[in-house]
Amino acid sequence: MRKFRRFLSMLVAVIVLAATFGTLVPRPLWPAAAAGEGTRHILVLRNPIHTDIAIPVDDEVRRRFHFLADAGLPSDAPAVRYIVFGWGGRAFYLETPTWSQVKAVPVLKALTLDASVMHVDVAGAIAEPHPDVAGFDVDEARFAALLDYIAASFQQGPDGPMVIEDAGYSTYDRFYEANGHFNALVGCNTWTAAGLRTAGLRTGWWNPLPASLGWSMQLYD
Repeated sequence: MRKFRRFLSMLVAVIVLAATFGTLVPRPLWPAAAAGEGTRHILVLRNPIHTDIAIPVDDEVRRRFHFLADAGLPSDAPAVRYIVFGWGGRAFYLETPTWSQVKAVPVLKALTLDASVMHVDVAGAIAEPHPDVAGFDVDEARFAALLDYIAASFQQGPDGPMVIEDAGYSTYDRFYEANGHFNALVGCNTWTAAGLRTAGLRTGWWNPLPASLGWSMQLYD
């Protein structure tokens, strides 16, 4: 028992150290070359354990993600200002619509290994400033690269991205099969961080939690 407690203490210390360095060490180490004028305003939305990327909607974005409207998501409604994208573990995402519905098996899969899904939602105007909203201005080229990154996260079937039937939290969201596998080390927040780096921003080297991602971006962006 003493050896187990010692091992557990060492494991916790290693995780804390890794998370600290992952927050403080920037990725990339050096700022990117100067970009064009930041004309596109993207948002990072967060809750205590998860982050999403909110993309401002225009005709180009609607065309790029036309399959959302084809699946019944009202992405082309006049009131929609943002399409919100998130990547996560299949079991936890699909089986946990509210915190009161957390179950042991989805949590276990999230901590070990699970298939992944894309969650897509729509939103009207999003108020800033807000503690759970961070906004960043990127140029057209990097905005296009971010759209490419998001699009590449959708698993493709014979007819394009594969919607998961009868899965969603409301009328205004959809789940799709995604590329990659989810685990405790490579999760929803590391997906968000990689997308932001694609858009020319700097994150921490490893950001498994929304708080560490937020802190690192306050330091470097």
